[in-house]
Amino acid sequence: MTLKRVVVTGIGALTPIGSNVAEYWGNLLKGKSGAGHITYFDTAKFKTKFACQLKDYNPASHFIPKELSKLDRCAQYAILTTEEAVRDAHIDWEKIDKNRVGVIFGTGIGGLTSSEEAVQKYMLQERTPRFSPYHLLRVLGNSVSGSIALKYGLSGPNYITTSACASSANAIGDACYAIALGKSDMIITGGTESAINELAVGGFNAMHALSTRNDDPERASRPFDKDRDGFVMGEGAATLILESDEHAKARGAHIYAEVVGVGMTADTYHITAPDPNGKAAMMSMCNALKSADLKPDDVDYINTHGTSTPLGDISECRAIEQLFGNYAPKLAINSTKSMIGHLLGAGPAVETVAILCSMRDNLVHPTINLQHLDPLLPQNWNYVPGEAISRKVDVAMSNSFGFGGHNVTLLYVKYRE
Repeated sequence: MTLKRVVVTGIGALTPIGSNVAEYWGNLLKGKSGAGHITYFDTAKFKTKFACQLKDYNPASHFIPKELSKLDRCAQYAILTTEEAVRDAHIDWEKIDKNRVGVIFGTGIGGLTSSEEAVQKYMLQERTPRFSPYHLLRVLGNSVSGSIALKYGLSGPNYITTSACASSANAIGDACYAIALGKSDMIITGGTESAINELAVGGFNAMHALSTRNDDPERASRPFDKDRDGFVMGEGAATLILESDEHAKARGAHIYAEVVGVGMTADTYHITAPDPNGKAAMMSMCNALKSADLKPDDVDYINTHGTSTPLGDISECRAIEQLFGNYAPKLAINSTKSMIGHLLGAGPAVETVAILCSMRDNLVHPTINLQHLDPLLPQNWNYVPGEAISRKVDVAMSNSFGFGGHNVTLLYVKYRE
């Protein structure tokens, strides 16, 4: 069968450095850090006391009390970015067959904050335990996709993907497949996460995964730097509107880019540590290129997983080196996480918005805090340190690797008729 071409027609973002796409992109180009001391809970007993929180987010400004009783913050974030993406795509729902529109979203942890809050209240109760009838609805990750479908009356495929930090990359890949195979005309996809809470911070601290640079939060996320000591947690969401190109053109939609490649592999090395040689990560990138019928030297830019962990950055760069060889120094290679932190399952979608803006404007945002390149990494690569660069971006690659060995690579190209 002939596969349909899949294009992006709308984007929305809510991040630690911007409450919409324009603000987010502008601050990425400026090299702004979203890190600061955690205000959601008392961090006195925690090794890490900072994260990349959303700024000035007030749920009551966006949702009525009845809605808030049913929605964890991760669902709230997804709904808001979807609203922006739908506006951006200029969708007239009266002219769309909603039976052919689905919602496939990614979240790594889902409503963990709501779960934590419910348990804390339960432990304080001395009489018959009382739980909200919406407790489980707030906790379950699938309430994200369900709430979006309910809001717009969409009857197509509807589910959540969960593969740790690759969750929304898997969601975008699945959405691409659904459209390419002709199962749907349009999919609302993306990722969301709201896990800056005691359970998550405490858990990641126990794994020695988080930076403890408490005296200098804004410089704590430092991918590829020799002094990196772990990742910085972030939160937020991003939504992409994917459509078949024929459906998009029929309604006169603006097209950001085409999704041409999806690669997925498993490390099978360790449940949390990446394969030091990056073999499966390299195969993920290779599979994405094969599915797009592209060669390594067709790629202009790689938005790396780049978490700022001692092991992860080295493993990813070794994977890139294996696949791209002598061409690697010609690439622009950066890490969005240097500014927004690690948004866990939402990271790939939020980073994809940055990629799409790069392709639109032919600009690549910097990797901040890269002051002393790790001597174990290739020294002649362009990691885009410090400042944004002008760069023609016709083909862009996105890498996402999650605990459990989940590897996903996505490829985007500028749309051509």
